[in-house]
Amino acid sequence: MTEAPASILLVDDDDVFRERLARALRDRGLAVSEASSHEEALATIADRAMSYALVDLRLPSGSGLDIVRALRERSRETVVIVLTGYGSIATALEAVRLGAAHYLTKPAGADDILASFARVTGAACEAPLAIERDEVPSLDRVEWEHINRVLGDSGGNISEAARRLGIHRRSLQRKLAKRPVKR
Repeated sequence: MTEAPASILLVDDDDVFRERLARALRDRGLAVSEASSHEEALATIADRAMSYALVDLRLPSGSGLDIVRALRERSRETVVIVLTGYGSIATALEAVRLGAAHYLTKPAGADDILASFARVTGAACEAPLAIERDEVPSLDRVEWEHINRVLGDSGGNISEAARRLGIHRRSLQRKLAKRPVKR
């Protein structure tokens, strides 16, 4: 008799990212459940327990931290990783305080995610792992994430974001026109 594959819950409102990541994880032998909203995630975890969960921090219908809390209340064995494009020390600490085992910033591929689960559990997460890379983001990456977080907090208003950042609006527009640095 063969063992059932490990189950993972993917919660992300970016449909393209979630579907591609789900396909990559299925190709690596995991049973994947997807949720695009806070409500879908809560309904999924009410139906079944998960071995792993990858939860986006910002969802249109609620915070990913609420899902982390619900997962931890349902099962202490579920290994939860929070994934976000708006990384900050404060949200990372809050996620860990609520029971997340790790905190990753986007972009993160299937191998990065599996490597994070493996570091947390000490197991191979039933998939080959990528070579570990330095987890400290570059200064350019941190700047890009901070600018995008402030822009998001400003409702996408570039003038307001520039005022909050203390830089000229055109300087901010030039920085936003650049592609994000991988790490």
